[in-house]
Amino acid sequence: MASAKYIFVTGGVTSSLGKGIISASLGKLLQARGFRVTIQKFDPYINIDPGTLNPYEHGECYVTNDGAETDLDLGHYERFLGISTSQANNITTGRIYHNVITAERQGKFLGKTVQVVPHITDEIKRNVYLLGETGEYDFVITEIGGCVGDIESLPFIEAVRQVKWEVGPNNFLVIHLTLIPYLKSAGELKTKPTQHSVKQLLEAGIQPDILVCRSEHRLPQDIRKKLALFCNVNINSVIEALDAETIYDVPLLMLKEKLDERVLSKMRMPHKQEPAIEHWKEFLGKLKNPTSDVCIGLVGKYVELPDAYKSIIESFVHAGAHNECKVQLKLIHSEEITADNAAQMLGHLDGILVAPGFGDRGIEGKIETVRFARESGIPFLGICLGMQCAVIEFARNVLGLKGANSTEMDKDTPHPVIALMEDQKNLQEMGGTMRLGSYACELRKGSKAAQAYGKLKISERHRHRYEFNNQYLKEFEKAGMLASGTNPDTGLVEMIELKDHPWFVGGQFHPELQSRVLTPHPLFIRFVKAAQEYKEKKQKD
Repeated sequence: MASAKYIFVTGGVTSSLGKGIISASLGKLLQARGFRVTIQKFDPYINIDPGTLNPYEHGECYVTNDGAETDLDLGHYERFLGISTSQANNITTGRIYHNVITAERQGKFLGKTVQVVPHITDEIKRNVYLLGETGEYDFVITEIGGCVGDIESLPFIEAVRQVKWEVGPNNFLVIHLTLIPYLKSAGELKTKPTQHSVKQLLEAGIQPDILVCRSEHRLPQDIRKKLALFCNVNINSVIEALDAETIYDVPLLMLKEKLDERVLSKMRMPHKQEPAIEHWKEFLGKLKNPTSDVCIGLVGKYVELPDAYKSIIESFVHAGAHNECKVQLKLIHSEEITADNAAQMLGHLDGILVAPGFGDRGIEGKIETVRFARESGIPFLGICLGMQCAVIEFARNVLGLKGANSTEMDKDTPHPVIALMEDQKNLQEMGGTMRLGSYACELRKGSKAAQAYGKLKISERHRHRYEFNNQYLKEFEKAGMLASGTNPDTGLVEMIELKDHPWFVGGQFHPELQSRVLTPHPLFIRFVKAAQEYKEKKQKD
């Protein structure tokens, strides 16, 4: 059963402590020591996946190569480890129950009463072992969403308890992430919340092996001793996790605290080699010591919650470091932009990105943003709906197609330059039915897109229902908007760009989903470079 080692990361006291970042950082350190690592996330909500969740509630929906709509933590796993995840890396309570109920309806339980234990917990364990038994990984790190003590996460905690006895103690380890609050009035750090959190884990039959303690202040030795004593762990297994300047500092902070060494020792694994993280340090050096800066506007309708654009924001961090440039990102609500104030709101920017999204709220503001970028020569990048807005704006203001729109926004538009894809027209269900996952794209030779990628054949991840209407293609190209990337199988326009503009590019896909710390996405690299060039020219003029 234990072809891989299983590490579980649980959280206590409060949510949003950073289990995803700790999991990704540990994965990075083990990977840097030469081990093969993957990370999965178990989410205790009843949605089958985050595909139908509001970005205001859940942040962005991250899409994998195989078309799974997943939690945004999978983005951290991929960005830190430089690997691709899949459907097997994100499981929700909804999916677990769906699988069990489907099996029951098919008569697979032979008349037995279906219960949380053993049927639900067995299905949870099946998903734990799914990755571990492939032989592809030395370590499977599983992050349990939510907080210990939450009603909805109890079946997952029980499944974790059972895994220990099935795989044996040397193949199993629990890291518990917890909070050590500082009470300003008392002038001291408090361990009691952590003690209670660990007590709840113990009541569920799980003894944490390592405590990772989030704190705003350093943990003195007496606090570490107290935590070790009351939580039944070795003192060198009490790990300090201070607030970091950037999430990319966390692997180095965990290395300093010897988290990876503790894990390897407890699991009786060879240390193999010292972590090879020179490239990571190089990236951090560039990130923290930029030689220039640009201000880029991210225009969207979910800007109140930056997590709705998490991958885009991180892509700018990666591309900025690559260009040794600090990208100051200004999040601008598209509903606030009008024809009258566009110059005032956008004129100071060095680049403009129009973000993806769904529905007609804020759409006219996005279209006005595109018009301003096109007419003023500011570097522009449109992603998914952002590309579609560029098409609509060009149709209205350059081609003179009055009332041109997407049928998503106006089903009776006289000029449906963006229309529902053929295979989407008769669908009844909303969840998991979009065009999802990786698709091939062929780039036009000599185009801005081809120059950015440095090749003519690419593959990018998608999440959309509407597409460019090819009936209008000749008209667009004649007027100067080129289809610079198309799907070789369907002819779907994947990329557009303007011939007579310094840098104006749109993609139907989501390039941000493939940007990594050590391999930034070429479109973002080139976009930031274009913003630098624009700023330099503006200063000269």
